[in-house]
Amino acid sequence: MQYLQWIIKGMAMGAADVVPGVSGGTLAFILGIYERLLGAISSVNLTALQLLLRGQWRACWRHIDGTFLLCLFGGVLVSIFSLATVISWLLEHRPVPLWAFFNGLILAALPLLLRAVRWSALRALLFSVGIVLALLVGMLAPVSFTPATWMFFVAGAIAICAMILPGISGSFILLISGMYAPVILAVRELQVGILLLFVTGCVVGLLSFSRFLNWLLKHYHDATLALLTGVVVGATYRLWPWQAGSAMYSPSSYAAQFGQHDLLLAIGCFLVAIFVMLALLNLEKLLGGSAATPEAAATISRKE
Repeated sequence: MQYLQWIIKGMAMGAADVVPGVSGGTLAFILGIYERLLGAISSVNLTALQLLLRGQWRACWRHIDGTFLLCLFGGVLVSIFSLATVISWLLEHRPVPLWAFFNGLILAALPLLLRAVRWSALRALLFSVGIVLALLVGMLAPVSFTPATWMFFVAGAIAICAMILPGISGSFILLISGMYAPVILAVRELQVGILLLFVTGCVVGLLSFSRFLNWLLKHYHDATLALLTGVVVGATYRLWPWQAGSAMYSPSSYAAQFGQHDLLLAIGCFLVAIFVMLALLNLEKLLGGSAATPEAAATISRKE
């Protein structure tokens, strides 16, 4: 059952990663697997390579928490390849319900995130810095151009760093850099060479940046948690359902501009998202086991 939980959480992360403005790292952070994810990724190091070269396959697999990573990233990939076309269509034709859904996911979990931090004046300041950082990133304007092939490697390395940061979307970084449409096209058309180059960039960025974040969490746990929580809160600016480009509208203004505001549908999707998030947060209880909320994960980490 535990494997199924990891796969489902990976699918939730993958669905978030497809949407510009929503971070798979946010879902990992909210669902209580963020620190384990960083620790597992960081353990893909020289020790793991030495174990592999000695033929100690099982020891290497345990060292990198391989089963956890396999289930999680398997869920991410399944979600990305199954939902990329659907979410792209929704972003183009019915964006309001989609944004409302992800808005509900994040807001439903915010109370848990805030309770997970042992607050002090310094951590409150870092929380504010995180909010400002996320707002500044969210206000950047997208660009569009035809990329050179090598740029897919660079885009993968940068996007994955943002992707594992709660509140900062790798997809949004791709969007503002002009690489989102080319990457989605490569996924749709299964352009294997381009995708391999992009994935290679992701691997390089992931292995390097995850070590830095893991070090911060080990040495400055609550301060880092406060900063990351602030980033998540600030990123909700980009989840306002009635938006177009960098402009935000009221439902009535949006309807006047684009013909419909989908208010009732947005409210329905928002409420469904709250239910989905509560189900995800209690997934262990529903499938059998004990829940690992961010608050519980933070407590365990502090004890360690």
